[in-house]
Amino acid sequence: MHHYDEPVYLISIVSKILDIHPQTLRQYERENLITPSRSNGRIRLYSQRDIDRIKLILRLTRELGVNLAGVDIILRLKENVDEMEREIANLRHEVEAAKNARSVSPDKALVTKKSIYEMIIFEED
Repeated sequence: MHHYDEPVYLISIVSKILDIHPQTLRQYERENLITPSRSNGRIRLYSQRDIDRIKLILRLTRELGVNLAGVDIILRLKENVDEMEREIANLRHEVEAAKNARSVSPDKALVTKKSIYEMIIFEED
């Protein structure tokens, strides 16, 4: 079994799996909607993550009628949301670790948002 991010599928295989023309995949690449890996011989290789992203693109274009410019915006927003969710999970983990490590009461911890999130723990007097 392959890792989710491991690029192992050739363009011909992906086009058969998704029942689309290889030229469609090349168009998505030209539009910067997907970025397949390349082998040393410059052969496109796709991961399962790439395939799932292409499935989302196909769903947006076929079922919802979104054009490729709209798909690009949606995908970028989705990436931003995913990044924020990871950051929130990391912050929760940091807060939990700080609580466990220092036994700081919850009302003594403050999380502020600046250009990045910073955690400030106030020492007890």
